[in-house]
Amino acid sequence: EVQLVESGGGLVQAGGSLRLSCVASGFIFSRYAIGWFRQAPGKVREIVACISRSDGRQHYADSVKGRFTISSDDVKSTVYLQMNALAPEDTAVYYCGMDETIHCPSYEFVYWGQGTQVTVSS
Repeated sequence: EVQLVESGGGLVQAGGSLRLSCVASGFIFSRYAIGWFRQAPGKVREIVACISRSDGRQHYADSVKGRFTISSDDVKSTVYLQMNALAPEDTAVYYCGMDETIHCPSYEFVYWGQGTQVTVSS
């Protein structure tokens, strides 16, 4: 059974930083694309970062480029999202997601966790 458990969310002031973690189990972590997406009320779900297993590259949404960094520890089956220079528009529930292929998905992951709330105050 695939399980993804996120942690690290919270309340932060604009300009601050947070680091999200996601521990995965139930599959071979290094084999599949893994990343983060967010969902804010009234907004479209957005994949913010993903690690492709085809070439090992990180992919980012334009809205977070230069501010967010995704990384993984394949030994610990953990993926991280370092978020810097946070802004109120980054407020959302952040989910860790895993796909069933080596490529980052265009729209959504096949599996995801329960999510962790990130709130950025102005």
